[in-house]
Amino acid sequence: MRFILSFVFVAALFVQAAFAQLETSPLSVQSGEETHAFTVELAVTPEEIQQGLMFREELAPEAGMLFDFGVTRQASMWMKNTLISLDMLFILEDGRVIAIARNTQPGSLRSVGPGVPVRAVLEIPGGRAKELGIEPGDTVVHPIFGNAGG
Repeated sequence: MRFILSFVFVAALFVQAAFAQLETSPLSVQSGEETHAFTVELAVTPEEIQQGLMFREELAPEAGMLFDFGVTRQASMWMKNTLISLDMLFILEDGRVIAIARNTQPGSLRSVGPGVPVRAVLEIPGGRAKELGIEPGDTVVHPIFGNAGG
C-alpha cells in the first residue's frame, strides 16, 4: 500500500512538473465586434498534445490550451483523465473556427472531431464559448495562423 501511495505521489509531481513547462502565449478570438482575450498554454509536441489538460482540476475563465498540429490534419480529441468540462474550438489554417464541441464530458473516451482537417484546437473552460458568443466563423488570432499583428 505504501508503494502505491508513493507511486501516485511521484506521478502527481511528474504531471504537475509537465504543466509548468508549457510555454504560454496571448491569444484572442474575434467574434463580430467583440475581441475575447485568453492566455493559453501551447501544446506542440506529440507528448504535450497527448497530455493536454488531463488531471487539471480547474481552468481560469480566460485560460486555455492551444493544440498546434503544425500542419492541417484530421483532429480527434478525447477527454480521458480530463476532470473538467471543456469547449473545443476546431480551427483552420487561417484562424477561422470551423466547429465547436461544447461542454465536453469529463472522462469520456468518445472521440471528438469536426470531420474535416484542421490546423489547431483551442480548449477553453466548458460553457465559455456560449457565454462569450463565440461561434463557427469567428477568428482565432495568434501567430501560428499568421494573423497576429506585431
